[in-house]
Amino acid sequence: MKVALVHDFLREYGGAERVLEAIHEMWPEAPLFTSFVDWEALGNQAYRFRNWDIRTSPIADNWLVRKFHSPLRFLAPKIWESFDLSGYDIVLSSSGWFICRGVRVKEPSVHICYIHHPPRNLYGYATGSSLQKYWPVRAYATVVNFFLRHYDWETAQKVDYFVANSKETARRVEKFYRRDSAVIYPPITQGSTLRTQGTSLRKRNYYLSVGRLTYSKRVDLAIEAANKLKIPFKIVGTGKEETYLRSIAGQTVEFLGSVSDEELARLYAGAKALIFSALDEDFGMVPVEAMAHGTPVIALGQGGVLETVVNQKTGVLFSEPTVDSLLKAIRQFTNLPISQSDCIAQAKKFSKVRFQKELKTYILASWTPS
Repeated sequence: MKVALVHDFLREYGGAERVLEAIHEMWPEAPLFTSFVDWEALGNQAYRFRNWDIRTSPIADNWLVRKFHSPLRFLAPKIWESFDLSGYDIVLSSSGWFICRGVRVKEPSVHICYIHHPPRNLYGYATGSSLQKYWPVRAYATVVNFFLRHYDWETAQKVDYFVANSKETARRVEKFYRRDSAVIYPPITQGSTLRTQGTSLRKRNYYLSVGRLTYSKRVDLAIEAANKLKIPFKIVGTGKEETYLRSIAGQTVEFLGSVSDEELARLYAGAKALIFSALDEDFGMVPVEAMAHGTPVIALGQGGVLETVVNQKTGVLFSEPTVDSLLKAIRQFTNLPISQSDCIAQAKKFSKVRFQKELKTYILASWTPS
């Protein structure tokens, strides 16, 4: 079985890239077709992809596109149509907002799309930027997104099979594309060895945030809550909102930037709880990573988080993206007898071994050798 992998772009190392790594591990000889790679932006995570067979689009060397790929997203159709994917039995696309499933796949090849989420900017979900508050941006987005919604629909109809990363994403696939999809939860690699349950929760003294510092993650809510309660709060990650978030942070808030996997594991294992305030999260790998280290989660109860965090057993869910709602959840959490073993048991349901087995079984069932 000859496999080709397709991914939006390689510019940051997030949940989608962790999934891509697990897929590439299954087919290490498979080429990766992607719009561009920004090695500098990948920083200390670039080593993960250095030895891959990566084939980029004609715009890959254009610094303007790499830097402004979001406002230049109208180029997406031309980018994906530029690839020649003939000769592959399976084309497996790892698709998010840049709509890489737009690649042309001809019979008898089978196109399977592992979809992380339909493009959030096209359907009214919170995105990584708050620039929509400016009318020129809204006006530009209205025009560009009108055409991209049509392209998004058309490409979705050409996919042979959809695999969604959560029931929440499957619902969105059905809503926006009128397509069914199988659900295979993504692989959680952080803490997957589960060697230890770490320090007792009672002895842990800081709260933790992990993820990109963008508007949709709403780290500002956690910072304001930490300011009010005067609790130690460590923040892992970088992003567009970092300057603003630093400006509102109190003395108990510490920014750690990008850290190694080893340091991240140590931070997870030493945290009293993870605070996760992301809006409409499609799955949310970070809460499961935290639970894999025996660390409870205080999370906004929206989207895929409802499928991973068990309220009042492995954490606390709060209902509104407000500081008051989060403060109430933190106070409730401090009075709950949450068990590290319950957190770890919940995280084991999302292991990499399980993901690779389920995905391979699904692909083999979808492919008929010629």
